[in-house]
Amino acid sequence: MPAPPHPTPLLPPAGEPFRVFVGYDPREHEAYEVCRRSLLRRSSIPLDVRPIRQAELRAAGLYTRARGPTESTEFSFTRFLTPYLAGYRGWALFVDCDFLYLADLADLLAAAAAADRAAGAGRIAVACVKHEYQPAEATKMDGAIQTVYPRKNWSSMVLYNCGHPKNVAALTPEAVSTQTGAFLHRFAWLDDDEIGEVPFAWNFLVGHNRVDPADPDTRPRAIHYTSGGPWFERYRDCEFADLWLKEAEELRADKDKEKDKLKLLKEMDDANGKQEVEEEAAQEKEEKGK
Repeated sequence: MPAPPHPTPLLPPAGEPFRVFVGYDPREHEAYEVCRRSLLRRSSIPLDVRPIRQAELRAAGLYTRARGPTESTEFSFTRFLTPYLAGYRGWALFVDCDFLYLADLADLLAAAAAADRAAGAGRIAVACVKHEYQPAEATKMDGAIQTVYPRKNWSSMVLYNCGHPKNVAALTPEAVSTQTGAFLHRFAWLDDDEIGEVPFAWNFLVGHNRVDPADPDTRPRAIHYTSGGPWFERYRDCEFADLWLKEAEELRADKDKEKDKLKLLKEMDDANGKQEVEEEAAQEKEEKGK
């Protein structure tokens, strides 16, 4: 794997992958798989991409919050467990599953590192795109309630400085299960200058952000199908649907190849096993005839 184009202090020690936690909802399983594939295949640095599954957190006693009527996904609040799940160590990324990455994650880390240097190394606790987003529609996805609140979508993709003292103090399993949505989604445990900013192209909101053909910085590097993506029938023809559908088709092709490979290996194992049995039977027959 090639070296990252922009060495950055956000990277883990040599030999360790950078950790990415993706919000998981069973009804968006394919979206998770496509998001994961898009991250891995475009990254120049090793990644450890894993889902945040609410059922597993509940089984482990790490999440006890009752689901509220405005929670459109199972990861509406579990996302804030990212620093805990990362062992309050180093940096890690949380991202909603309805993202499609078009660029190298190393470039995002470089942008966040620049924000950290500007604020004073180690000062920022999180880095995100600071959207000003007020959706007009009343529902999204498959009919989920669309809510409007300050700093909406800031928490949909966040680079966490997991060991930052304020993250360690505020983002415990107990707090994530009990704190208000306003406290968590607005990063109320932080001062404003502890929230770093990265370019909006890394959280390009479909239907909200626009590409300026004359400005390459406006081209999406990570597309966020925030109202719903083409895995929902309602959004089958949304903007940038073709890119997601192409990635999904390639993912299915990869799976088919893997199935064919496993089938071939099994057939080879079966043939080898049959040959061994026949050889043993022939040897036994030969020994009896002596």
